[in-house]
Amino acid sequence: MSALSYELDDRNAPAMGLIVLQVDETIEPEFKQAFADHPSPMYVSRIPSGEEVTTQTLSAMAADLKVAAGLLPNSRKLGVVGYACTSASSVIGSDRVEDLVRSGCETTAVTNPLRAAVACAADLGISRMALLSPYIEEVNTPLRNAFADEGIEMPVFGSFGVAEEARVARISSESVVDAAARLGGDTGVDGVFISCTNLRTFEALEVVQQKIGKPVLSSNQSLAWHMKALVNAQM
Repeated sequence: MSALSYELDDRNAPAMGLIVLQVDETIEPEFKQAFADHPSPMYVSRIPSGEEVTTQTLSAMAADLKVAAGLLPNSRKLGVVGYACTSASSVIGSDRVEDLVRSGCETTAVTNPLRAAVACAADLGISRMALLSPYIEEVNTPLRNAFADEGIEMPVFGSFGVAEEARVARISSESVVDAAARLGGDTGVDGVFISCTNLRTFEALEVVQQKIGKPVLSSNQSLAWHMKALVNAQM
């Protein structure tokens, strides 16, 4: 065997980490679109999650966040890590989510869809949003409260009332468009937020925006936007 020389090249853009729910079928395909032209590599870890979305199954993820974060590549500091669950972030709390992620990996920034949507809404100058969610009411309440704590009112809201994650991932884009346009058409709101990383929204966002003439955000769109902003600031 010949001993060959080599050089190390560490000129890559800051890497991104994404912690995805075990049951989520939607965010990875949508992120593939969102980051198709972005230079930063993205590494994905999965976290155990319940087949149904309840406050109990959401809060239970706190126990596994450190381990899930620790399964991301650790050869260098990550630029940003996103925890891809909107409702769990409202139940666990964004600050605690960040602490748990940082306890498992070294990263410059941590975000989640709740924190990202707040930042995105601030960037757009909107503070009264209609909420469309797939969740049951025990999950909707802490989510709306979490947004209120960040200064975003949601006086108009509606839900598909689905607890089973497998059903959420199969709600049609047409259903999302019809529901979001109905809620967002209310004159008392200046935008719409469509919640849940497992709900297919990318095909619906522009259609709804054209229908109502207002900004339309979603969990996956907001998280992608915020992760790009955070990692781009490091380049």
